Amino acid sequence: MLLPLLMGMPVILCNMLLQSLISVWCIRFYIKRFHDKEGTIAGVMALFGIITIVLLGNLLQILLWGLLFLGLGEFDTLLEAVYHSGVNFATLGYGDIVMSPRWKLLGPLEAVNGALMIGLSGACMLAVLQHHIRKQLRT
Repeated sequence: MLLPLLMGMPVILCNMLLQSLISVWCIRFYIKRFHDKEGTIAGVMALFGIITIVLLGNLLQILLWGLLFLGLGEFDTLLEAVYHSGVNFATLGYGDIVMSPRWKLLGPLEAVNGALMIGLSGACMLAVLQHHIRKQLRT
């Protein structure tokens, strides 16, 4: 039980760092390009940009887990490892591909990590949306 935790924690920490960077990039992106702009189009473009940044960040996090699974020898191809990682990260839990008993605990660990990171992604998008709505209500 300790070995999967020791292998998974560095990936969780990397994902936390990556998510923090993504959140800061989202805020900078919004302030630099849309903070002073008003109107529906500006709001749509701001959200589209934020969603794109967040999605790419989440895909990178899924890739990190997939690379760990591949490195541990759980899967033969990167595609298979990333697919399994995406299912875990998104907390879908299909169960069509299962890891060996030795590394099975990494699945729930990634699911918890994914739920937290996707939640933070949603919070980032909501913050931009709320700011834009407040701006619209003031005018």
